[in-house]
Amino acid sequence: MSMADGETRSRTNQPNAYDRREPPPGPMYSSTPPRGPQPGNGKTVRGPIHASGVDWTLTLRRKLDRSGVPAHEADALAASVSRVVTVEADREIVREDDEPAECRLLLDGWTCRYIPLETARPQILALQLPGDFLDLQGLVRRRMEHVVASLTPCRVALIPHDALRDLMERRSGIGRLVHLETAVERATARRWLLNAAHRPAYEGFAHLICELFTRAAAAGIAEASRFPMPLTQAEFGSAMGLTSVHANRTLKRLRQAGLVSWRCRWMTIEDWDGLAEVAEFDPAYLQLERPAP
Repeated sequence: MSMADGETRSRTNQPNAYDRREPPPGPMYSSTPPRGPQPGNGKTVRGPIHASGVDWTLTLRRKLDRSGVPAHEADALAASVSRVVTVEADREIVREDDEPAECRLLLDGWTCRYIPLETARPQILALQLPGDFLDLQGLVRRRMEHVVASLTPCRVALIPHDALRDLMERRSGIGRLVHLETAVERATARRWLLNAAHRPAYEGFAHLICELFTRAAAAGIAEASRFPMPLTQAEFGSAMGLTSVHANRTLKRLRQAGLVSWRCRWMTIEDWDGLAEVAEFDPAYLQLERPAP
């Protein structure tokens, strides 16, 4: 399957929260894993991006170890998780105007953040990978002003606000983790703004791919020089503020330059040094180096 055969296919027949259509009846959260692609129905269905049988605490502990959180504090945070839920693809996990009492930590899958628009398709403002918090803003804001939607089947850990605030007060490592998470989120948003507003599309796409590969490797879902890429070209373009046509042309240029390839929902970095040079990519803003003790 080539990119033209797969990644460009429309999802207009799906119950897609991102396109703001009315979702089908049924719970947003499921206690059982969602079904995979069903043949013969003419729909593009996104399958799981991470093995559903993996112990969910591994994702959490990988993140905490990378952030320098001591083992006993990691145990305390894991113990504060009230439940782990499974979310189908293309569902809203956090809704605009929600007043959440829990923070959500993504364990498996990919999600995106956007602000709903009445008259136009919204722009993707952020992407979340395993290990990312989805709604830390709820700790300080009463009401959410954006949407977080699943791009693939996901598993999400829910941590009550009161429990997390208590840990932040009593455990210095957890407090640093939350502050670091919000700082990285803001730094990443600044890079995305720079890409969309000032960088040419070619350089901006190269930077986004470098970032996603680096984050995927840190999350443990990259394999050598490749990583899962569940986005369509339209969604890729949305993250850059571009049309799907412009996104298609730009990604084609990157392929023709021998920098990347994209097949069967996996993107391969064919020339990392060349791609990073085009992007002027410096991963320091992602704060992925384990801090010194």
